[in-house]
Amino acid sequence: MKKAMIICNPSSGKEEAEKNVDSVKEILTKKGFKVDLRMTEKEKDAENFAKLACEEQLDVVVSMGGDGTLNETINGLAEQEHRPALGIIPLGTVNDFARALQIPLEPDQAIALLSEGHMRPVDIGKINTTYFMNIVAVGEIAEASFSVSAKKKTLLGPLAYFIEGIKTLTSNRSFSIKLQHDNGTWDGEALLILATLTNSVGGFDKAAPDAKVDDGHLKCIIIKDASVFQVVKLTASLLKGEHVNHDSVAYISTSSLKISSSRSLCSNVDGDQGCELPLELHVLPEHIQVFVP
Repeated sequence: MKKAMIICNPSSGKEEAEKNVDSVKEILTKKGFKVDLRMTEKEKDAENFAKLACEEQLDVVVSMGGDGTLNETINGLAEQEHRPALGIIPLGTVNDFARALQIPLEPDQAIALLSEGHMRPVDIGKINTTYFMNIVAVGEIAEASFSVSAKKKTLLGPLAYFIEGIKTLTSNRSFSIKLQHDNGTWDGEALLILATLTNSVGGFDKAAPDAKVDDGHLKCIIIKDASVFQVVKLTASLLKGEHVNHDSVAYISTSSLKISSSRSLCSNVDGDQGCELPLELHVLPEHIQVFVP
């Protein structure tokens, strides 16, 4: 008999996750799966559950939660000898990975994809010894998102992150950064570094307009040292996907990336606090099969 695991974060999606669990179980059961339901209670639960699914050679793992739950699930699946196919029911604030894969943000529509059974292989990123599915960011603007409360996320959605980031612009504290990529080295002053696997960053779906989820590359966006006025103009360009040609931006496509700085900086990985610099990133091409439209 085929086996599946549901990893559900009951606090995600305005606590709507538990309301949709029965629908997921019903679809999987109709498809002939024996279903194991796991509810997260603390940090690393989703990662440990996903590792267990690999060890037991399950066929499918379904992540029900936000980007944090999904990041943990992927950390449990990545580079395992056996990796189940991944179903994503996006219930978080931003859901960048789901957006990039065109997975519906409405739970019932996302759940229906499990019944349709269409999958595609997607890239996963490795950062030092852990993994990410969407983005690594470096800079005070990225670190500002750590202070976004759960209440703000619920009330404002992706706008909450944007507001916290804008607050840091008045300090205009750039940092010296060195980036080693496939085609050479970028060395200079920057306000923000974004290394993304997908086109969607913080809900902006044109952040890396040419990014593909299965092209084996990271798109690195470097916001150079600029005035507040220049950054505001750059934000307007971001909405149209025209920022990649802006004078204040360097745009690099690479399969691997080393990031170092003389300053003490902490990374933002898929929206949560990650490790401190230096960082080594590379892409695991077409590493996980994901249910998509």
